[in-house]
Amino acid sequence: QVQLVESGGGLVQPGGSLRLSCAASGFTFSSYYMDWVRQAPGKGPEWVSTINGGGGGPAYAESVKGRFTISRDNAKNTVYLQMNSLKPEDTAVYYCNAVKVGVPSGDYWGQGTQVTVSS
Repeated sequence: QVQLVESGGGLVQPGGSLRLSCAASGFTFSSYYMDWVRQAPGKGPEWVSTINGGGGGPAYAESVKGRFTISRDNAKNTVYLQMNSLKPEDTAVYYCNAVKVGVPSGDYWGQGTQVTVSS
């Protein structure tokens, strides 16, 4: 059974930091790109960051570039999102997403973790 379980969200003051984790099981983790996607209240989903199966090629949305860092530990089947210098506009539910193109393909989502940035 495929599972993606996010953790690490919470309430933080502006300028603070959080580290999100997403633990994966039920599929070959290292074969999948891992994304972080967020959705703020009343808004559509926003892609945040991507990392390839080997841990290279990280990419970031302009809105988080220089503040967020994505990484993964394939031995632990876990992807991380280190978020620094948080702003109120980073408030959202953060989801991890596992994607594999080709045959067989795959597209899995976690349940999300709430991040609230507020004083």
